[in-house]
Amino acid sequence: MALDNEQQLAETVHELANLITTGQDDLFMNRFTALHDFEKGQVYAALPENIREVAWRIMDDETLATIFDNLEIDPEEIVALLEEMPEQKGADILVAMFADNEADLLQAMPAKKVANYLALMPADEVKEIKQLINYEDDTAGSLMATEYLAVKRSEKVKDVLRQVKKQAEEAESIIYVYVIDDENHLIGVVSLRDLLTHPDDMAIDSITNTRVISVSADSDQQDVAQVVADYNFFSIPVIDADKHLLGIITVDDIVDVIDEEAVEDYSGLAAVDVSDTDDSAWHSAIKRIPWLLTLLVLGLASTALIGMFEHTIRQAPILAAFITIIAGTAGNAGTQSLALAIRHFGNGSDQSGWKNLISEFISALVLSIIGGAVLALVTMLWQGNDGLALAVGLSLALSILASSLLAHLVPALLNRLNIDPAVINGPLVATVCDWASILIYFSIATAMLSGFVGK
Repeated sequence: MALDNEQQLAETVHELANLITTGQDDLFMNRFTALHDFEKGQVYAALPENIREVAWRIMDDETLATIFDNLEIDPEEIVALLEEMPEQKGADILVAMFADNEADLLQAMPAKKVANYLALMPADEVKEIKQLINYEDDTAGSLMATEYLAVKRSEKVKDVLRQVKKQAEEAESIIYVYVIDDENHLIGVVSLRDLLTHPDDMAIDSITNTRVISVSADSDQQDVAQVVADYNFFSIPVIDADKHLLGIITVDDIVDVIDEEAVEDYSGLAAVDVSDTDDSAWHSAIKRIPWLLTLLVLGLASTALIGMFEHTIRQAPILAAFITIIAGTAGNAGTQSLALAIRHFGNGSDQSGWKNLISEFISALVLSIIGGAVLALVTMLWQGNDGLALAVGLSLALSILASSLLAHLVPALLNRLNIDPAVINGPLVATVCDWASILIYFSIATAMLSGFVGK
């Protein structure tokens, strides 16, 4: 049964809590272990603390490691759950977890707490986990797991299958078996399918695919996600500068990266952190106030720009009626262009930017001609003033073109400087586009004023 809604989760938690309360520990474990690994994390986190205090005492380290490997909550909350146990118990659970998840959890802890846990772990585990912790965030090294299957090229199929069976529970993925030499250099890869469809006595070397797609430990996680998506891999090997095999990144981690990048992009476009869906109304408002006040001040600059053309508006008051539609349409065009630009650069497509810029210019030109023509026609039918229609139509056309190009060039420049374009937010771009469209509109209106005033 999938716990696909809050009611089902609550019912399962209530049932399991009752089993603990009534002393039916064995039945509790039977029901709990029957859950999917993801559901185990859901249920454990939702259990009351006094029930968890009993639950972790009757669970073995492997079961608890599975729970902590699959908890879909903030790292700080996971750390709090781990700290409900004695430090030695917590250290044993960390050791039993997959290395990448263990590293993520340790990185979310204060330095003193990390030192305490490391002091309780085996020396070889400490050495391995320190290497993972030292990789920068958002890199392949910070995502990779060190539990992978690797064999020597001289081994036979039957020997490798024996190793797969033996290590299947410990390895994070057994879809691919990596072939290495005596110095741990990555030579090639063999799929599980290959192993099952070739004779037992055949040498691995004869069925090894030596064209291996890999990533370096310092590769950006977004680039890694793109490679995995392009090739439809279940996992991808991570190597160092000398092509030593360091670990693997599995598709479940890539899904998390894609989700994380999408949240960042949406947050940037909206100027609000959309990841905090469970935030309180008050806390959410407090976090959004700074940006709203900033945009308010920038909006006052738009008002000041309009005030510079007070003389023009006084001579032709009808011009005020078109401010909103011209500025709003230009801002919308800019936001669309920004979203497309971020998508292009996020996919790593055409890093030079010229192809995308030319494409965006052509699209913006078409949109500006259509938008300007429609507004000019509507104005002509409404006001019967061909001079005014020409002025507002031309203003809208140039505003759309300028806003679209401006919104595309800014992320292109940031991409050139190796800055994530997603840091730009839509409301800010829309405000800048407002400034551009107001200047264009009133400059054209002022220049063409004699052509429509008095008609």
